[in-house]
Order: sequence, then structure tokens, then C-alpha cells
Amino acid sequence: MPRSGPASIPTPSLNTTAVPGRDRRIASGSVTAVGRLSPGDVIGRAFAIYRNHIGVLLPAALIVFAVDALVRWVFDEGLLTLVAAVVSIVLALLYEGMVVQLVRDVQDGRRDNTIGELFSSVSPVLLPLIAVSILGGLGIGIGFLLLIVPGLILLTLWSVVAPVTVIERPGVFRAFGRSRELVRGYGWPVFGTIVLVFLLVIAASIAAALIGLALGDVGRAILSWIFDALTQPVAALTSSVLYFTLLQVRGPGETPPAEA
Repeated sequence: MPRSGPASIPTPSLNTTAVPGRDRRIASGSVTAVGRLSPGDVIGRAFAIYRNHIGVLLPAALIVFAVDALVRWVFDEGLLTLVAAVVSIVLALLYEGMVVQLVRDVQDGRRDNTIGELFSSVSPVLLPLIAVSILGGLGIGIGFLLLIVPGLILLTLWSVVAPVTVIERPGVFRAFGRSRELVRGYGWPVFGTIVLVFLLVIAASIAAALIGLALGDVGRAILSWIFDALTQPVAALTSSVLYFTLLQVRGPGETPPAEA
């Protein structure tokens, strides 16, 4: 399905009355018919979409995070690790931007996404998405250096900046403001969602590290790549589902979309 120009903002219905076809879409991970923001519900829908679209999401993640694994393996000493960290942030946000289009299509009832469509969906906003990822990573990183709490605040306020950049296309700096606008008033449930996903990813990372103790450098790099490819879709899908849920719980017209 060709797409051109700034994408319109979906405004899912708040009517929870059962209608033909709606139950099927909710069971498939649709964010339709959600009237509140619950971390468990958001993560549950993210896992449902992952399960139903793993044939597209996982291969795309393997491609994107192969680059990340290679960079981290090569740039593993001194200041070069900072370069690797920036690349990791950029690639994670890039993948997050790719995934948000799939989540919107699931919400709209489309089920025929391909790997090529995932990559092409971010091409119109590739440069803004990279800029947002670098600025966001720097801001959050500096915030964590300042006694951690400012970093957690920024991580929460900017949690949907990538979906905003892809779907609403407000520009680099306005994307941060738009994300803060959507999160305002829902800070604790958004923060709780982030913490739960973080714990899941950390648990997977610890498991990978323990397994990697028996492997050499190359083996650990490959293992890290596979675990990143398996876990990053969960984080990316959670951010996308969180974005559409925030749009919905606020109601039509309460927070008008930023102009492209």
C-alpha cells in the first residue's frame, strides 16, 4: 500500500461494544478498544503483535542488530565504546520507527507487512529519526550522569518520541515536545511500562552473559546479536503500542496532532 505525505493520526474508537471482526483484531494485538493505560495491558498487546508477526519482526531485527553487534565487537576499547553506544541508540530508535508502522497497520486491520515494507516505512523520516535518536540518547545519558533521576524523567517523557517522529512528522525538536505532551498526566503508568520492559531485557541479557562465559569473543558477540534481535522487538513494540494507547486514552481532540 503506497504511502505519501505526512501520515494521518489514527483515532481509535473508545467504544468497547463487541462488533463483528473487532474481537479478532484485539486478539491479534490490536490497540483498538482500550480505555485506560495499564503497563500489563500495553506489554501484553506488544507480545501478541510480536507473536503474530515474528516472521517479519525477527528477520528485520537480525539485520539491524547485526550492524550493532559488529560495531560493538570492533569498537570495544576506550572512547570507541562511546561510538558503539551511540550507534546502538541510533539503531534501536531506527528499528522502533520501523515497528510503529506495523503496529498502525495491525490496528487498521492489515496483516500483510513484509521486511521490505518495514525498512521503507522509515525512509521518509530517516534523517529526523536519526537526529532524534542521537539527541534523545545524549539527553538521557547526561540525565543519568546527573544523579540518575533526571535521566529517568527524560526517559519517561521521551518514551514515544520515535513513534511521534514517524507517524506525525512534527520535526526533530517538536517531536520531543509532542512526546512530553502525550505522556503528561500518565507519567507513572508510562514509567511502570518502561521498568517492566527494562527488567525483561535485563533478564535476557544476564542469561546471555551467563551462557557467553563458556564462549570466546566471537561466540559472545554472536550470542549478544541473537539476544538483541530477540528482545529489541519487545521494547520497540511496547513503545509503539504505548503511543497509540496514549492517543486513545486522551480521547479525540484532547491532544491535537502536531502539524508536519
